[in-house]
Amino acid sequence: MSANPIQHEGKSFPLGATLATGGANFSVFAKHNATVQLLLFDDVDAPRPSRVIDLDPRTNRTYHYWHVFLPGITAGQIYAYRVAGPLDPARGLRFDPDKVLLDPYGKCIARPAGRSREAARHPGDNAATALRSVVADPSTYDWDGDTPLGRPFAKTIIYEMHVGGFTRHPSSGVAPAKRGTYAGLIDKIPYLQDLGVSAVELLPIFAFDEQDSPPGLGNFWGYQPLSFFAPHDGYSSRSEPLGAVDEFRDMVKALHRAGIEVILDVVYNHTAEGGADGPTICFRGLANETYYILAEDKSRYADYTGCGNTLNANEPIVRRLILDSLRYWVSEMHVDGFRFDLASILSRDQQGRPMASPPILWDIESDPVLANVKLIAEAWDAAGLYQVGSFVGDSWKEWNGRFRDDVRAFLKGDNGTVRALAFRLTGSPDVYQQEQREAEQSINFVTCHDGFTLNDLVSYNSKHNEANGEENRDGADHNLSWNCGVEGPTADPEVERLRIRQIKNFLTLTLLATGTPMLLMGDEVRRTQVGNNNAYCQNTEISWFDWALVEKHLDIHRFVKGLIAFRMNRDLPVERLDMTLNELLRRQPFQWHGVRLNAPDWGDQSHSLAATVTLLGYRLRLHLMINAYWEALEFEIPALEAQESWRRCIDTYRDPPEDFCSWADAQSVPGSTYLVQPRSVVILLANAG
Repeated sequence: MSANPIQHEGKSFPLGATLATGGANFSVFAKHNATVQLLLFDDVDAPRPSRVIDLDPRTNRTYHYWHVFLPGITAGQIYAYRVAGPLDPARGLRFDPDKVLLDPYGKCIARPAGRSREAARHPGDNAATALRSVVADPSTYDWDGDTPLGRPFAKTIIYEMHVGGFTRHPSSGVAPAKRGTYAGLIDKIPYLQDLGVSAVELLPIFAFDEQDSPPGLGNFWGYQPLSFFAPHDGYSSRSEPLGAVDEFRDMVKALHRAGIEVILDVVYNHTAEGGADGPTICFRGLANETYYILAEDKSRYADYTGCGNTLNANEPIVRRLILDSLRYWVSEMHVDGFRFDLASILSRDQQGRPMASPPILWDIESDPVLANVKLIAEAWDAAGLYQVGSFVGDSWKEWNGRFRDDVRAFLKGDNGTVRALAFRLTGSPDVYQQEQREAEQSINFVTCHDGFTLNDLVSYNSKHNEANGEENRDGADHNLSWNCGVEGPTADPEVERLRIRQIKNFLTLTLLATGTPMLLMGDEVRRTQVGNNNAYCQNTEISWFDWALVEKHLDIHRFVKGLIAFRMNRDLPVERLDMTLNELLRRQPFQWHGVRLNAPDWGDQSHSLAATVTLLGYRLRLHLMINAYWEALEFEIPALEAQESWRRCIDTYRDPPEDFCSWADAQSVPGSTYLVQPRSVVILLANAG
C-alpha cells in the first residue's frame, strides 16, 4: 500500500462519500474512538487496501464526525474504514482496529468472493473477506421525468412479493442471467398489470447479510440489514458493484410506467450485527453505544426484535440516519412508500421503554419530503409491545393482525367469531374508533411472507419447518389453519373442492372488506411452501413462484382478477370511476342480517352473517351472505322494486365460470331466499331504483 496521497480536511456534511469537483468528500460518525483510517481498494476482491489514509483528529474531525476530501476519486471507488479505540464491552465500547467497516451512509456495497461473516466475528484482520462500500453518483441517472405516483390508499391494492423469489424459478421464462433480479421483475410487470394490483410491497431490498442463517442455508427474506442506503446487490443482474443502484431504479421507473407503486419493507429496528457474539461489520465498530440499545449490563444488547440487537432509533444520530435514509429512497430512488418492520420498536426510548410521543415517528410523519409517501406500520415487536389501533401519528396505516386472525377463525368454523368478523369487514371500528381516521387505516390481509401461504392455510393443521434445520421449533404455532380433512397434498376431489372454496372465501373477504387489501405473492395461483410457515432461510423452490401454477390454477387466478376489477369499479355498470368501492362502502352503514333479514345472530354458536349496503352515487345495492357452517343454509334476501331483481355476481360454491360473473353476465336470482351452500360466500348486486 502507498503512503497517504494529497488530501484536504474535508467537511462533516454531507455524511457518506460525496462526489464534488475534483474528488470526493468522506464523512463518518465515530464516538469515543482514538483513530480512523479510510481504506481504498483497487477492486472488489483485492485482499488488501491499496491506500490507507490516516485521519488526523486535529484537522479531520469536527464534533464526532471524521472527514477528509480526496482529490481524484470517482464513482466506483471501493472504500471502507478501520476505527481504533477501547475494547471495553462493560462500558458498551467494542472497537476493533483489525476489522474493516462499512460506511453507514454508503450507497452501494461490494462483496468479495470470499466474504466471511465468521471472520468478522473472531479476532484478527479480516480485510480480505470484509464487505466494502462503493462511491456512487446518484445524480447521473436519467429518470425520464419519472416521479412517485402518489396514489391514495383508497385506490390501492398491495401485492407483497419477494424480488428474488418472483422470477428465480426456471418456469418464469426469464433469461437465466436475470432470474431473481430487479431486471427479472421488470420482465414480469405485464403479469402484475393483468392481475390488476396497484402497488408492490417488496420484502427487504436494503443490502442484507445472506450468511446470517442456519448452517448450510442462506438468509432469503432479507431481514438482516447491512445498510440503510444500498440496494441489495444479490438482486442485480449486473456484475459491477454500482449496477445494483441503476438496475433498482430501472425497475422502479418501469413499474411506475405501468401504474404500479413501489413500497419497500424496511428494517430500522435492528441490524445484521446480532448480539454480543455477532460480527463487527459497521455500527458496533463505529459507535456501539450510540447505535444500539444496550442492556443494563452494557456488554449485552437489549433484544426487542428477536434478532440479537435493537437499533437505538430515538437517539439523535440514529434518528438522523433513519430520516436521511428515507429521504434518499424517496428523492433519489423514487419509491412510493414504506412498510416498517416491527415498527413499535421505533417508539422505544434509549432504555427500551415505550414512549407516548416518540421523536423518530413524529420526525418521519412531519418531514416534508415524506409528506405524500405511504407509511405502513407493523405495529408490534418481538417483546410483546402491541400497538395496533394505537400507533402514534396521524398518517400511519397499520397491518391489521386482528383482521388476519378473526377472518381465519370465522372461516375455519370457530365459535364466538361472528361479531369480530362484522368489525373486520367494516374497517375494524372497534380497533380504530378512537383515532377518527379513514377506513384505509387498516391494511387487511390473511396471509403474508411470515406464515402459511393461502394454499397451505387450508392444507395444513400444523407447521412443517423441518427443512429449516431447527427440528421444527421455529415459526408460529398459532396459525388458525385447517387442512380440510387431510394434512398436505391430496388426490381426494372433495377435499380439493373444499380447499378451493375456502381459498375463494378468504380472497373475497380480503378484497371486498373496508380497508386497504394486501395479497401475498402467489396466493392467486395456490403457491405452496409445503407447510413451511417460516421460510426465511429457504432460497429454494419452497419460496419461489412456480409459474406453471398460473396455468394449473387458472380458476383461482381468474377469480382474483375479477375481485380486483370489482373492487376497483372496473366491472360495475356505471360511468363514474372517481370513487372506489371502498370509498362508497364507507359512506353507507351496513344493514346486518342472519339467515333472516334484520335478525343477525351474534351468538357464540353462530357461523353465518349477511349484510346489505347501498352504494351511494352508483344506484346499486350489494347483499353479502357468508356461511361458515358445514351445512347449507337458506338466507332471506331483501325485496326489490317490482321491475328489479338481484344478480348473483359471486358464489364461491359454484364451479367456474359461475363462481364469479361480471354484471353483464350475472344471472338473476328469483324468489325471496337464496340457498347458501356449506362454507361459501355469496354476493348479489341490484339496481337501487
